[in-house]
Amino acid sequence: MTNPFDPQTILLARHAQHVVLIHFPIALFISGVALDLLSRGRVVSKFATAAYINLTIAALTVVPAAATGLLAWQFALDGKRLKGILLMHFAGGLTSTVLILASWWIQRRSRKTTAEFLPGYRLAIELLGVAVLGLTAHLGGFLTGVNG
Repeated sequence: MTNPFDPQTILLARHAQHVVLIHFPIALFISGVALDLLSRGRVVSKFATAAYINLTIAALTVVPAAATGLLAWQFALDGKRLKGILLMHFAGGLTSTVLILASWWIQRRSRKTTAEFLPGYRLAIELLGVAVLGLTAHLGGFLTGVNG
């Protein structure tokens, strides 16, 4: 049996880094969207500030999470062609990454202007992001064996 505290086991597992890192952007993005809904579109509110902080950290953490997913594909599967659930998970992950970054960018841009309210289209992007993220996470659960 391997030692669970061995640095080599922790750092060089076939795809453990992606499985661990992905939870941060998922939780932060969903929390940020919920807080944004509570802000009712106002730029100046405590909920909007908390939403912006969550979306900022989600945007920062989604990049290494996506990178470790790509590395897992290259190392665990030797870069073989993706198909089936893995291909859908990859497409969902790429889409989720773009939607998380877009949501953060909209919030950031709105804070730099003198607007009192956030643009209404942000809700469609954020809610689509939550839906795609949930589907992608569900597919990832099947890949890891958690969902069956």
